[in-house]
Amino acid sequence: MTNYQNLDVWKKAMILAKEVYIALQVYPKEELYALTSQTKRAAIAISANIAEGIGRNYKKDTIQFLHISRGSLYELETLLQLGKSLGFCTMIISRI
Repeated sequence: MTNYQNLDVWKKAMILAKEVYIALQVYPKEELYALTSQTKRAAIAISANIAEGIGRNYKKDTIQFLHISRGSLYELETLLQLGKSLGFCTMIISRI
């Protein structure tokens, strides 16, 4: 079994989550339980689902969790685009 912590994609997802947390510090306080919270959850879910998928015993399960992780990445991208359009954030994740 592969150690998920050795995967480049997991390492990049962890860096991205940290960058998102830093970027969200400038969001308005009234967004704490709305846009900020959901954006953090999406960012965390990317690396978490990669790790969980690698920990599964069956290839089909692993692939399913990797698909979920990709969905979380798309969700995060959408939430950051919304934050940008509202003037809260300038972070872009196109480099992933």
